[in-house]
Amino acid sequence: MDNKEILILGGTGSLGKTLVKILKRDYKPRGIRIFSRDETKQWEFKKELIADDYGVENVSFLLGDIRDKDRLKRVMAGVDIVINCAAQKHVPSCEENPLEAVKTNVLGTANIIEAALDRNVAQVMHVSTDKAVYPVNLYGATKTVAEKLISNANVYRGGTHRTVFSCVRYGNVLGSRGSIVPLFRSLASSGKDIPITDNRMTRFFIKLPQVGQFILDRLQEMEGGEIFIPKMKGIRICDLAKIIAPDSEKKVIGIRQGEKLHECLISEEEARWHITSDLGDYVTLSNTKGVEDPTGEAYTSQEAAITNEITEEDLDGMYL
Repeated sequence: MDNKEILILGGTGSLGKTLVKILKRDYKPRGIRIFSRDETKQWEFKKELIADDYGVENVSFLLGDIRDKDRLKRVMAGVDIVINCAAQKHVPSCEENPLEAVKTNVLGTANIIEAALDRNVAQVMHVSTDKAVYPVNLYGATKTVAEKLISNANVYRGGTHRTVFSCVRYGNVLGSRGSIVPLFRSLASSGKDIPITDNRMTRFFIKLPQVGQFILDRLQEMEGGEIFIPKMKGIRICDLAKIIAPDSEKKVIGIRQGEKLHECLISEEEARWHITSDLGDYVTLSNTKGVEDPTGEAYTSQEAAITNEITEEDLDGMYL
């Protein structure tokens, strides 16, 4: 990361902000460009960086949308590394506004690829989600397509194009904006019931600092076409509610349309054909380098909740 110009798309979201702080704290980038649509969030984040002593030296705040390819080409001029955190992520919102989700998550990803190739960016790391595996809602479907676009963009590398494209894929992030932990805490503090969709439901969880560092570490080893997947802890949502709000009433409200009981980080097909390395705390998938493993099994949040469940201590250190 040292002496590199780094562009973070969706840089005022929870993950983008964490990446900026880690880069400011632990590395010496030549510059950090924060790209997002909301001028208020940019202004608030700028004040936050100053107040928390990270400073804004070598940090640029750039307004724009990944739907705008010309704007992307402009902001990628002179950039070495692009990290794409920009997406429409809210499942019901994507279901209700399907074309808008496609414009951002699919066409926006295509714009990033074309702009990066045109500007000869060295590396593009795309942030994906467990909902891209066996998708049952539009959000997951758009992220599946985005993964395929990023993976196959490496076909253009060579000649005058040096850009390398890879993905990271992970599950829910503890403490991220709109996530379940802040929601449960807010409801508990106001004395309201805690809504549980289904007592059987499980999810993967990871902390913001962990996933931020994971992305930066994988940038240093990516060769193109990989999907890097951290091994994540899991928990039943009802058990998480007991940890966060032990004294609050729990109310089962039923699964929303487009929700799964259990998420999946690695499909059975990927486990059989595409795992190229298992280094203890993360797995690497590749469509081109894997060999068949007949014993490969899907990795689900239900399994993770049984074998590697989060605890109350895991809720500490959710933020930098």
